[in-house]
Amino acid sequence: MPSFNKTANFPPGFKHYPGYFSPTEQQALIKSVKSGVMEAPFFQPTMPRTGAPLSVVMSNFGPLGWVTDRERGYRYESVHPKTMAPWPPLPELLVRLWNEVTAYPAAPEATLINWYREDKSSKMGMHVDNDENNLRAPVVSVSLGDPAMFRIGGPKRGGTTKGLKLFSGDVVVLDREARLCHHGVSKVYYGESALVPKGGRINLTMRRVNEIGDA
Repeated sequence: MPSFNKTANFPPGFKHYPGYFSPTEQQALIKSVKSGVMEAPFFQPTMPRTGAPLSVVMSNFGPLGWVTDRERGYRYESVHPKTMAPWPPLPELLVRLWNEVTAYPAAPEATLINWYREDKSSKMGMHVDNDENNLRAPVVSVSLGDPAMFRIGGPKRGGTTKGLKLFSGDVVVLDREARLCHHGVSKVYYGESALVPKGGRINLTMRRVNEIGDA
């Protein structure tokens, strides 16, 4: 298993792998994203109840995809909400990543593709990934393109947070206590990378949705 950066005072189960993906592998992942969104185009998710749009646009890899809208709220679906077609399969580089940085004995089912667009100054508010039936499996996150300030707090909203600047190719794992800690992206340092063709940051978030045997 690759070594990770022991980040002081972060919640137990938090792991940071700086530069996990080489520049060549980052280019391959961007190529996979471009191919994936040709099958499953980026869409604009909206908040439950208010219908306010998220500042990121989104797609997914894998048998399930995370979606949200005003009418039905946060959930996982097996098809794209606009095209009603299945999501594209998980790229092999991400299969390898999951197997190398987690000890979980089942594959991820959903990999969110979030595009933080430069022209929209996209961010991600503090939240917990808890729409899954399985809250024991880790969450694995990949940063591509412009750097971002990642922040993580505790299981309750508010209070002190820790910040970590993530660069293209970095990987973060949220496991154990960190799995249910609030986290978000407070700032994207736009214009510092030319990796994403139209600028900005791509984040890939891998999740196991169901318990083993329940899928």
